[in-house]
Amino acid sequence: MTNSHDMPGGLWRLPLAGAVALLLGVGFGRYVFTPLITPLVESGWFTAEQTARLGAINLLGYLIGAAGANRYAGWLGPRRAIASCLIALVISLVACAWPWAMIVYGFWRLIAGAAAATLTIVVTPAIMARMPAARRPLASATIFTGIGVGTMGVSLLVPRLASAGIGATWLATAGVGAVLAWISWLGVWRHLPAEAAPGDDTAAAPASAGHTPWVLIGLVVAAYGLSAAGYVPHSLYWVDYIARELGRGLEAGNRYWLLLGLGGVIGPALAGITARWLGFERALVAAFVLMTLATALPLALTGIAGLGLSSLVVGAMVPAIITLTAGTVHALSPVARQRQIWGWATLSFAATQAVGGFAMARLYAFAGSYATTIAAGAVILVVATGCSLAGAIGARRRALAVRADRSKG
Repeated sequence: MTNSHDMPGGLWRLPLAGAVALLLGVGFGRYVFTPLITPLVESGWFTAEQTARLGAINLLGYLIGAAGANRYAGWLGPRRAIASCLIALVISLVACAWPWAMIVYGFWRLIAGAAAATLTIVVTPAIMARMPAARRPLASATIFTGIGVGTMGVSLLVPRLASAGIGATWLATAGVGAVLAWISWLGVWRHLPAEAAPGDDTAAAPASAGHTPWVLIGLVVAAYGLSAAGYVPHSLYWVDYIARELGRGLEAGNRYWLLLGLGGVIGPALAGITARWLGFERALVAAFVLMTLATALPLALTGIAGLGLSSLVVGAMVPAIITLTAGTVHALSPVARQRQIWGWATLSFAATQAVGGFAMARLYAFAGSYATTIAAGAVILVVATGCSLAGAIGARRRALAVRADRSKG
């Protein structure tokens, strides 16, 4: 039960604290590395191939965090788990300020990825359990908006610091991260109980699964996982692709990264509006179609319009697909299975993202071109779109069959 005296403040402070946690975890912990790839290469800290591997190591950390997040939160409790991840992220940012050997630098990128994934998985359900049902859609949109705001913040902060040196950029980012961690922790500490709410138990007794549409759920989960691999070129190499491969310079690359972050801010709200209009399943197919086209667009158009549209649409569709996949999974799953199946979807996303990260790094080392990785990402998204379309068609047929059965009864 929620205490009556703390719920009014918690109605907006707790989702904001969650948004700041994801801002730090994903925006800083993961995406700060993307606009720093070019300076890292040009300063001689690492080669382009090594930065690609470091990006993949960060994705591996995300996979590790996703696999262990629920158990970790069960061991420490949500509040302490969130606090430890916030601290680990700030330490990892500080540690990256020195040109360590690859193995040491990779370790800290691994830690950042694991902490980011843990926050992503632990924060949202812990906060949703404290929110009245009517407030949950807005709270969810607020939390996931933190990812886009973090990406935008990185694109604004890093270029202004890069001239001071890579070490100074990491340390300044860590300083901002420490402030963000403190803000997030204040909201979590004041409005989130030390232990999980009873409804947070992911091991709840399962309902009868006799009518659970496992094939449809599997198609949606597969599409969601493939979307992570298709997004790898934009999430890791986009700035360096524009800055060095297209020869536009780091400032231009960061402008397009800012656009990608702006898309991330509007994506959750756009997904909610579209889902109310089309339904979750069809809205998810539309989001995959748009993301596939936007990912492939730079293969044909590398002017301002092509790069700008690709940045904005891909940035918006990533959180939109997260939101719509969650809604689709919940619509298809029995109530007692929803948390479990969403956990599978998150693990699928993390696993495919990690595998895709290493595969894209190898592909770049072989081809010597980011355009090749973008093409590979687009092909993967075509397959993901097909899976989501098959799932939507199946869900529609299932809904019609249910209606027919009810009318007969």
